[in-house]
Amino acid sequence: MLKRALLICCCVASAHAAPSTNAADDIERYLAERGMIAQMGQIRQSVGEKASDLVVNAMGFLGVPYRRGGTDADTGFDCSGFVRSMFEQTVGMVLPRRARDQAAVTEKIDKQDLKPGDLVFFNTMRQTFSHVGIYVGDNKFIHSPKPGQQVRVDDMRQAYWERRFTGARRVPPGSGNDTSKN
Repeated sequence: MLKRALLICCCVASAHAAPSTNAADDIERYLAERGMIAQMGQIRQSVGEKASDLVVNAMGFLGVPYRRGGTDADTGFDCSGFVRSMFEQTVGMVLPRRARDQAAVTEKIDKQDLKPGDLVFFNTMRQTFSHVGIYVGDNKFIHSPKPGQQVRVDDMRQAYWERRFTGARRVPPGSGNDTSKN
């Protein structure tokens, strides 16, 4: 969304600006005149803070047992229920219930571009996007793995996870149902 806004601003700026030897200066001046540089900085900072809050909140649920179909700490979480609950509690966004649907409503990113709060997906049931976790940094992710296990942090470089990795996704601001506005 931010990239799209910048692209639109760049197009508008170049369409309305007088010819210049430095288009970058024209774009920066256009954005500054409209207060958009400060606004983009605030958005970037807000997203960063929410991602940190998300990871910290998720860590508070370490040890909660796995439960198929589980969506809360009292009874346990499955992988997508855990992710959905963390986003709803921390960011105010309600993501879809199933991992593959969460993948469908998020933006694909390269593995090397992962940031804390991004989603990581794995093929654990012979289906792409059958397992999801929240990236916490340093190649680690937090998730609710399987029956008999608990919410924990694992390293994506472990052979099991490395072989099954199917994608990284970012939850764009405003995706899902934003409950913080209600």
